[in-house]
Amino acid sequence: MRVGYAAGAYDLFHIGHLNILRQAKQHCDYLIAGVVSDAMCEQVKGIKPFIPEEERLSIVQSLRFVDEAILETLPDKLDTWRDLRFTVFFKGDDWRGTPKGLDLEQRFHEHGVDVEYLPYTLHTSSTKLRLALENFESIAKANR
Repeated sequence: MRVGYAAGAYDLFHIGHLNILRQAKQHCDYLIAGVVSDAMCEQVKGIKPFIPEEERLSIVQSLRFVDEAILETLPDKLDTWRDLRFTVFFKGDDWRGTPKGLDLEQRFHEHGVDVEYLPYTLHTSSTKLRLALENFESIAKANR
């Protein structure tokens, strides 16, 4: 059985998140989605999510093609793998060929885990949505 793992903050859930998870399920028998905790988002990205982790987890758990969703609290993906024993790790293809992506491939290869890249949705991202919200908030404050 091919067990897939797709991790993400899944903050401000959008079509890009939906696409990655839907495509990941098409490449495995059982899909686990790792929802990065609030603390991990702040530690790794330096950003506090807009949507609290419990709500993000609930959103991802509700998707019919996600078999299991977990709250990801470990900074090293290999530690998560040691707990879950997935056989394929899914990432957006914006990671392909990057130093982080190459390191991930090498580290997982040593444990027999494939890293597969799925098409990244270019026209939307949580970062773009976050910037739009921040701009909107600034305009609203200026007009008070």
